[in-house]
Amino acid sequence: MKLIKLDAIDSTNDFLKGLASKQNLENFTVVTAESQSKGKGQMGAVWTSEKSKNLIMSVLVKDVLCNIDSIFNLNIAVSLAVISVLEKYQIPKLSIKWPNDIMSDNKKIGGILIENSIKSDGSIFSIIGLGLNVNQTNFENLPKASSLACVSATSFNISILVQEIVSEMKEKTNNWPDTNSFHAKLYTQYLFKKGVPTAFSLPNGTAFMGLIQGVSGIGKLQVLLEDDSIQEFDIKEIQMLY
Repeated sequence: MKLIKLDAIDSTNDFLKGLASKQNLENFTVVTAESQSKGKGQMGAVWTSEKSKNLIMSVLVKDVLCNIDSIFNLNIAVSLAVISVLEKYQIPKLSIKWPNDIMSDNKKIGGILIENSIKSDGSIFSIIGLGLNVNQTNFENLPKASSLACVSATSFNISILVQEIVSEMKEKTNNWPDTNSFHAKLYTQYLFKKGVPTAFSLPNGTAFMGLIQGVSGIGKLQVLLEDDSIQEFDIKEIQMLY
């Protein structure tokens, strides 16, 4: 893989996106940074990191998605790639908080943001941003955050983690789309709070209880409501309270 290492950057996703728009980069080109000032999360959330203690990277993926309806399959593959690597290190109680936060027990240890672009010829290329809390141990005022070091009481080689995660991304997107069904079932099994009575809120502040059942083919969260109906929600339509 082609690896571009940066010391400090606003956003590795923005840097790689700009680079890809100017030149023909090889598939799975990776950009890493020791720190970034404008790390992005879902729905515009800001992700911050102590310098040199965490994994901050973006990966270019192309020639995988064939149409706009299959975009969530990439979220599934990338989330499972990260889980697969962390399981090798025996990180406890791993799960995926929909759509793609990486959890250890009830604490968030990582987040994924995938930005897709469609070219004039209809082809799709994706920038996969991954922020993984690795060796940082201070999470003051962040009660729901943790790191690999915190949950395992050991330190990690971040460079090796980058190589292993990208290798798993390649593996999970290999033989596409033959493995989609298997990956979707596995992703569902890893869903955080699946089948557990959970509180949610709507954008208007209305709170309700439900049971997570799974995810639709286009990535909507399927929740069993108290009236026994199953409703699907997009990411902007629901918030989990935990």
